[in-house]
This record gives sequence, C-alpha cells and structure tokens, in this order.
Amino acid sequence: MSIEIKAPTFPESVTDGTIATWHKLAGETVGRDELIVDIETDKVVLEVVAPEAGVLAEIVKAEGEIVLSGELIGRLEKATVESEAPAIAPPVEEDVAKVKAGSESMMGPAARQLAQEHNLDGSAIAGTGKGGRVTKEDVMNHIKTASKAQDSAPAPAVVAPKASSDIEAPSGERVEKRVPMTRMRARIAERLLGVSRETAMLTTFNEVNMKPVMDLRAKYKDKFEKTHNGTRLGFMGLFVKAACEALKRYTVVNASIDGDDVVYHGYQDVGVAVSTDKGLVVPVLRDADFMSIADIEAKIRDFGIRAKEGKLGIEEMQGGTFTITNGGVFGSLMSTPILNPPQAGILGMHKIQERPMAVDGEVVILPMMYLALSYDHRLVDGKDAVQFLVAIKELLEDPARILLQL
Repeated sequence: MSIEIKAPTFPESVTDGTIATWHKLAGETVGRDELIVDIETDKVVLEVVAPEAGVLAEIVKAEGEIVLSGELIGRLEKATVESEAPAIAPPVEEDVAKVKAGSESMMGPAARQLAQEHNLDGSAIAGTGKGGRVTKEDVMNHIKTASKAQDSAPAPAVVAPKASSDIEAPSGERVEKRVPMTRMRARIAERLLGVSRETAMLTTFNEVNMKPVMDLRAKYKDKFEKTHNGTRLGFMGLFVKAACEALKRYTVVNASIDGDDVVYHGYQDVGVAVSTDKGLVVPVLRDADFMSIADIEAKIRDFGIRAKEGKLGIEEMQGGTFTITNGGVFGSLMSTPILNPPQAGILGMHKIQERPMAVDGEVVILPMMYLALSYDHRLVDGKDAVQFLVAIKELLEDPARILLQL
C-alpha cells in the first residue's frame, strides 16, 4: 500500500519552503514517526516524519527544490502485516540517476557544493553520515587523501633551474566559495532592509550599575537553583521583569503602527533574541508580566536549546510587543540593535565591564553595562525613549523596585 508524504501545512505568514535534507534514501526502511526529511522555511526548519512503518519508495522533491504547503514530496510503501520490515524496494530510475550523478541524494548541499568545486565524482567518496550519507567532512578528507597520494608519488627528474629572470614569484592560493543564501538568512536580510526603509529608527544609550543585581544573584543563586528544580538565576529574568514594568509606564514603547492606526497593547509579550547557526530567531514570552523570574529563566533556557536543535515552532516566534537582545554574551560592549517590526522598541544588553565611576565624590570601580534602546521615532518621541531607558536603569540598580513596582 502506497502512502503519500506531503509537506506540512504552513502558517499564513509562510508561503513555501525548501527541501533541506533527506535523512532517508529511496528504498530504505523507515519506522513509524521516524524523521525522514527537513523542510526549511523563512523562519524555522520543519521536520517531516514517516506516518507509517515501511519503505521510502520514491523521492518526488529533491534537496534544494521549492515545495508548497501540502505538496507531495515523496511516497512510502507501507509495511505489510506479515512483515513490519519489508524487503527494500528498488529505487526508481530517477533516484538511481541522482545517486550516480554525483551522489546527489546521498550528499548534503554543502558536501555537494564542495565536490562540484573540486570536480569530484560523488560516487567515489565514502560516506560516514547517517545511512551512508556523504558529509562535507567526508569530501574534505577525500581531497586531503588525494593530495597526500600525489605528494608521495615519485618526484620527476631534476631539470636545470631557470635563469633568475625567468623564475616566477610563487603566488598564494586565493580560494573563493559561492553558496546559495539559506531561506532563513534571506528572510532576515529582507526584514532588516525593510526596517531601514520603512521606519525612522533612532537609538538612545544609558549605562547601568550591575553591582546590585550581581550581589543579589551571588547571594541567592544556589538557593534559587535548588528551590526551582535546577533553574539557574541569570540576568535575563530581571531584565525582562524590569522591561515589563517600564512598558506599563511608557505604553507607547509597547505599541505598534498598523497602517494609519496606532495599536496599544494591554499586555507585554517580550521577544528574546536567540542566536543559532542558521541565523537569529526571536521566540516570544507570552504575558511576561505574569511570569515569575524562575519561569522566565526556565523558558529562555528551553528556547535556546530548542532553537539550536531547530525545534522551535513558527507560532512561538509570531507576535511580540517588545524585544530584548543580549550581545554581551559574545563580548559586545556597545551596539545599536535593529527593530523587530512592527514593534516600536528593542532593548540591547551588552558586556559587563568594570570601569572607574565617580560615586559621592570618590572614584569607585563598578561593573557597568551599556544599555541601548532602538525605537521607531514615527511613534516614540525621544523624551519617552530616554525616560523608558532611565526607568529600566533605576529598576535594575535597585531590584527591590521591581518587586514593589516603584
């Protein structure tokens, strides 16, 4: 019995996707709910699993091809009752051709590109990946092995050296590599260019003394982790709570523009920027104002883990009324974060750096952090932006204010 494998139904904001990786080849046995193919969209990578146990009979859409929502991408031959692991069906002619022509269905996009650049026959490269797939590392190892073989070959007969005027200066190898931009990276580029064209973005800066927050964390981090089942006390929980309190006071920073209307949101859905190998994603903490610091820390950690595994859902990254991004984890001392439309504001955290500061007429070494607030000047006036950032500074320099809502 043949079962059609179709692309999942994409959300309204996603029009199509690209076949990123087939984890199974035509003719291979698959188990029920086993991952068989990844589809990359503008925002996330969607995983398609086998609906039944059986054999992957046909690959309709190869890696790199565009697919629409619900479109047929392959066919599965369902396992019979007598045998849950039926004999492997011979691959169709189309798939055999792909394997012979550079092992296209056996190689990932990066490996295929590298093999083509070096004019290598993909079928001659031994694959060490899952199911015998040829990885980029396999291609590189093949190139190194071939190079060593050439080096060990007998040297040609020595010839008389050229005259000094005829000897050419050795030139260093200038390697270039051209690869197609991923859909996610292309979408990020499109949105960033849209921000520069469609908003009047400005950035205001301030600095915050992190010593009170650091002292609070040092005092309670062990007890906090023990009480909240291993959840660690970081800085993001306090920053999110401080941002929520400031957004209540300056509601225009929590608003957005929709055509000729201004939409004021009576809730705080805070997006937290998370870096992945494929680009920056911004999952959203829904109703962050009603979340405890422990809940915020646990959710952000979960976001980070699932983002790196490509398991965040599109619905988790939609919406949001305000965004926080932390460039300090990479060592950034100061930056101008770019708005996440249609939001009117984004807060940038940075590296904590000890600096000499004047306190009550004396020079004191304090752990300081620069804060940056980028805002849409079409909606947010400079006064509101500055006062919003000062409110966050005051809340963090006296964390009791967050609890007491002062």
